[in-house]
Parts: sequence; structure tokens; C-alpha cells
Amino acid sequence: MPVLSPGNSSKRGTPKIIKSLWARAGLTALLLCSAGWATAAEAAKGRPNILLILSDDEDVASHAYMPKTKALIEDQGAAFDNYFVTYSFCCPSRATTLRGEYAHNHRIQGNVLPTGGARKFRALGHEESTVATWLQAGGYRTGLFGKYMNDYAPEEGHVPPGWDEWYGTRDGYYDYVMNENGTPVSYGDQAEDYSTDVLAGHAAAAIRRAAAAAEPFFFIVAPFAPHAPETPAPRHEHLFADLTYPRLGSFDEADVSDKPSLIRERPRLAPWQLETIDKVYRLRLGTLQAVDDLVETLVSVLQATGELENTYVVYTSDNGWHMGEHRQFVGKTTAYEEDIRVPFVMRGPGVPRGARFSPFVLNNDLAPTFAAMAGVTPPGFVDGRSFLPLLEDPKRPWRHSFAIERRQRETMEIVGPASFHAVRTADWTYVEYFNGERELYDLRADPQQLDNVVATAEPLLLDQLSRRLAELANCAAQNCREIEDAPLSPAVALDTGQDSKTTQQ
Repeated sequence: MPVLSPGNSSKRGTPKIIKSLWARAGLTALLLCSAGWATAAEAAKGRPNILLILSDDEDVASHAYMPKTKALIEDQGAAFDNYFVTYSFCCPSRATTLRGEYAHNHRIQGNVLPTGGARKFRALGHEESTVATWLQAGGYRTGLFGKYMNDYAPEEGHVPPGWDEWYGTRDGYYDYVMNENGTPVSYGDQAEDYSTDVLAGHAAAAIRRAAAAAEPFFFIVAPFAPHAPETPAPRHEHLFADLTYPRLGSFDEADVSDKPSLIRERPRLAPWQLETIDKVYRLRLGTLQAVDDLVETLVSVLQATGELENTYVVYTSDNGWHMGEHRQFVGKTTAYEEDIRVPFVMRGPGVPRGARFSPFVLNNDLAPTFAAMAGVTPPGFVDGRSFLPLLEDPKRPWRHSFAIERRQRETMEIVGPASFHAVRTADWTYVEYFNGERELYDLRADPQQLDNVVATAEPLLLDQLSRRLAELANCAAQNCREIEDAPLSPAVALDTGQDSKTTQQ
């Protein structure tokens, strides 16, 4: 069972302010132990709070329309410019957030049975060991507010292990059921039922309760926005009426003759699709305004309770989103940048104000990083790593590559051009589809991934990328980190990103 352990080796390189907090908490625990009545909760006192705000299907471009989040989190802390999800699909990504594993290890690869969903997550025993159970065992008050996983049934009243506060939903802006600490509660279609606002209220009340009890907390607040059906709150319905979705070079790509059949067989976008993309874009931005308000509400409550300076506030999304890129209508399940790269900003103890970090950070890293913040040792099965050492030394040795995965069909059959394994480096995206097709993009010269150069690339380059992909596709735990950290040859990685710079205001 994970325990509070300020002195263990997983904390090497941790920011000094966190070590100070751990030291203070450790001294309290030592005194209590000598008196013979220490508990995990008592030992955890003085440790930082952790608040993760996790949106649903939010792309990087849309995040630019959230001024409150920028002012209250990013400007007061840091942005991670190369944050990626390793499986751009709802339930697999959320399983990775909770467990710190690649999808090939936690085996949640779809949204419903037999390949995934909340019921499979539970049946595999994964609910017994998540970041929530680890931190709860370490004395933290834990809570989830909002979307848990696809195929979760809030009406059944099930509260997974590890959660002290549970306001779990499956989806929806209106007319949804929320499991409130074991009691299913139905919400209607009135303005006060708007789910993002309801979640803000529940999370704010829980923060006040934790502050009053002097308990460190770990809360996940997971609004449904900007997921379809994109439904802004009434106060935001008429915003962005004149905006059109950006038409960059990859939008409705003119020449896809070099692309795999998944793209090559698609026609140019129809007029109705172009019109729908603009409409959906405006609605998505509208839904995010309530999330922006939620951020403001929770930061204000942290400030009012005196907890803000002792709280990590992290904002990100479960996966990205494409609209029109490479002739694709709308979706999120490819290895293209629009789908795997998502917003990531945070503030908190030891986070340098106004910083920008460029090393690769993954959703695999969330669970072990939260464990490190709390002074808890995560289980050995975790594939990711704490990124806290980057806060003090962004030039430290770091991962050179990572895997991207997708098993498209909601059956156990693994075939077709939509299923793939891929590897991402600083210079290259290399994809092997399960039908034998391949893609290779030179990201330095072609960041929009227009020219698939797999047919003309040096055989040595392709061989090394294919070998790295195969290694990552079968890695587990420490082995994943060792493979990710291994440099590629100069032919593959002319610039590995290890000279990443942090600029501070």
C-alpha cells in the first residue's frame, strides 16, 4: 500500500519548497508516532493540496479563448508546451490518468465492453489501485466531481474505492444523473441544472469542508465540456457568433495521395461539413466559458480559505480534437498533432511564475506526479514518471520518445487502417497501421504533417523508428522509462529537445 515517504528515492530532484512541506509534515508525524497515536491523515497535514481540472476533448487552439484560466493558472504558474496524451480516446485516456500506464498495460482500449469502459476497468480490479487509493491511504481527502468514465452508470450508486467525495457522472449538460456519494440524483433542463456550474458548486463546497478540517485534499473536477453535443450555458449562448474555424494548411488537405487509406479515400469536405465545423467551433468555445468560470470559482474559494498558495492547480484535457484537418470531419482518434497534443497549465508550490516548459510530458505522468506531490510512493506497475524535477531543472535528462496507441474497433478484432501504433520524437512522428500502411512526418520541416515521407526516408531511419516503436509497444513500468530515455541515433534525432529553455517573467 502506498505510504507517506518523504525520504524515498522517487523524490530526487523534487522542488525545495515541497521538500520543506514534507519535512514539516514528517516532523509532525514523528512526534505523533512517539506519542503512539499517529494516523495517515495526521501525518499528511501540511502537505500540498492537489486540484486537477480535466476538460473533455479540448484542443490547444480552443484553450486560447479561456482568459480566466490563463490569468489565474498559467500566468501565475507555468505552461507545458509539449504535453501529450498517449491514447487519444475518452476512456483509455482517463484510465491512464488514474493509473499512470500506457493503454497496452491497463488494457482499457475502448469506451464500452469488451474493449473498455468503466465496467471493464472495475472488472480488471483497476479501481482497487488508482491515484485516489494511493493518496487516500497516505492521508489525503479525495474527491471526483464530474465525468468518471464512459459506460459508468451513476444511477446504480457505485462509488469506486479511494474516493471520500464522489459526485460522479457519465455525460451531459442537462437531463443527467449524478451519483452524489452513493445517492443517484437527477438533474433537469433548467439553467441551474447546467452541469459545469453544478460541479463548480459541489467542488467549491468540498474545498471548504477540507479546509475547515485542515485536511490536505486531492480533487479531480471533470466537466463534460467541450464534448458533443456542444451546449453552452444560457449566459454564453450568443458568444463568438462571427468566428470561423482556422483554415491552416492541413485543413481539408488538398493532396492526400501520400496518406494512408484512412485519409486517402476521403473526399474533400462538403459545404455542409464546412458550415458545421464553424458552428461546432463556436459552440465548443461557448461551453468552455463556463469551465473558465469554474476555474475562477475554485481559485476564489482556495484564496478565501487560505489554501491557494498551498495548492497545485492543474488544468488539462483528456484528449485533443480535430475539425477538418487532413479531410477528417470531427474527431480525436488519430496520431496527428491535433488529437494528441492538449493544453496543460499549472500553478502551485515551487512552480516558477510565467514559465514555459518544452520537454515531453504525458498523461502517463499525472498519477506519479500527484503521488510525488503528496509524498506517496506509487505502485511498481506505473509507466509514467513525476515531472516535478523539471520545475527546478528543465534541462535535466528526459525522455526522447514516447508511444501513441489506438485500437479503433469496439471489438477484440485488431484490424483495419484506423488501428495503429506510433512513436513520437522531437523530430518525427512515425506510424505503423495494423493493415501494413505507414506514415512518417518530419516535424521540424512539416509541423502540419502534410508530407508523408515514408517512401523516401533513409532505411536506417525507418528501421530505428520501427524498432523503437516495437520496444515501446511492449514496455511496462521501469522498462518504459528506460526505453523512452534512450537517445536515438543522430540520424533519427538531430535535436532531441534536451536544450529546452524556460523563460520566466
